Amino acid sequence: MRHSTLRRTAVGTLLIAPLAAGLTACGGGGDPLAATPYDATSQVSYAGAGSKKVDPKKPLEVTVKGDGHQITDVTATDAAGRFVRGKLSADGTRWRSTSALAAGAHYTVRVSTEDRKGRPGRRVIGFDTAAADKLLRVTFGPDSGTYGVGQPITAELSAPVTGHAARALVERNLHVGAAPQAAEGAWYWVDSRTLHYRPRVYWPSHARIDVRSTLDGVHVKDAVYGGPAKPLTLHTGDRVEAITDAGSHHMTFRRNGKVVRTIPVTTGKPGFSTRNGIKVVLGQESYVRMNSTTVGIAAGSRDAYDLPVRWATRVTWSGEYVHAAPWSVGSQGRANVSHGCTGMSMSNAKWFFDQVRRGDLVRVINSQGSTMTPFDNGFGDWNLTWDAWQRGSATGTHREADTPAATPHATPARLQPEA
Repeated sequence: MRHSTLRRTAVGTLLIAPLAAGLTACGGGGDPLAATPYDATSQVSYAGAGSKKVDPKKPLEVTVKGDGHQITDVTATDAAGRFVRGKLSADGTRWRSTSALAAGAHYTVRVSTEDRKGRPGRRVIGFDTAAADKLLRVTFGPDSGTYGVGQPITAELSAPVTGHAARALVERNLHVGAAPQAAEGAWYWVDSRTLHYRPRVYWPSHARIDVRSTLDGVHVKDAVYGGPAKPLTLHTGDRVEAITDAGSHHMTFRRNGKVVRTIPVTTGKPGFSTRNGIKVVLGQESYVRMNSTTVGIAAGSRDAYDLPVRWATRVTWSGEYVHAAPWSVGSQGRANVSHGCTGMSMSNAKWFFDQVRRGDLVRVINSQGSTMTPFDNGFGDWNLTWDAWQRGSATGTHREADTPAATPHATPARLQPEA
């Protein structure tokens, strides 16, 4: 009678049998688990043997030949330590991978066998997979640096990705972690090449955010495989929020929840009402020339303007700023007379300019204007409810890691501000 010393497993993971006292093979006089495995090279073969590169689209197959020989365990890993799942046939003579191989990767396969007497054998196989014909590359944004707690993460893909399954696979391989830990977050597909990531609520202040991809070599769809991606690390500063009440004509500036200053302002007049909603600081310019012809207001008309402007903080790509407006000081705190921007005195604008950074939050309430759109004019991501945000994901909510771990593809042609 034949006694098997190792139980066969249906997946490619290491199986360790207990070293029970007195465990022997029938007809044997010792513990076969203590024996040095014999070289099973002549008994074990695998699909692709002899070829220079293995096609990653085809499954990996390992077989054993010889009467009474069986496979007891198979582990297959790439150089990054990722395991290949697999299934062992009922008779123990064939193992076949059930998960995809990565393209352009080196694999090590360790095969354990057993002969009819229960003696263990071993073969170690190394092979390389062929490089992908098409690589899907990911570029994370923004650039490394320190940002406000409202800054979304962006992922720009080198080619369009369509189909729910392919998009879900891409998302599962884009990882975001923060320390201190952020709230649950999710990716949102802005279009087939652009994703944004945000938590359910703003990032923690003074956090480290790490963004990385594990798409490299992963089969995405058809002949497309993931390519390498440069990881990204960001930091957040204080929680800065500027809330402009267009009805009362005042801005309340808060830092870490504490009111620091209340500033009289003017916002957009009827016909040019400032957009309501949450905007994210996009950049700052100490001087900018504002010309109404760039936003469709004809020269010579009653609403035409051509002004030098100081201390301009941009919140939309179409030209909405928070800036100095010395010509409207008499209306600030009293009436809305601008063409859409938030204007304040020279000294207040300089102070505001010095207090904020990219990613800080600027919110407008009680304006007669429409609500800031989510993706086509800057970062209006926070104007979507969490439920609506999750509907833009192919996988739903993603939990934050405990430790660090349509918006255009490029900034559109710069438009002049809405003074």
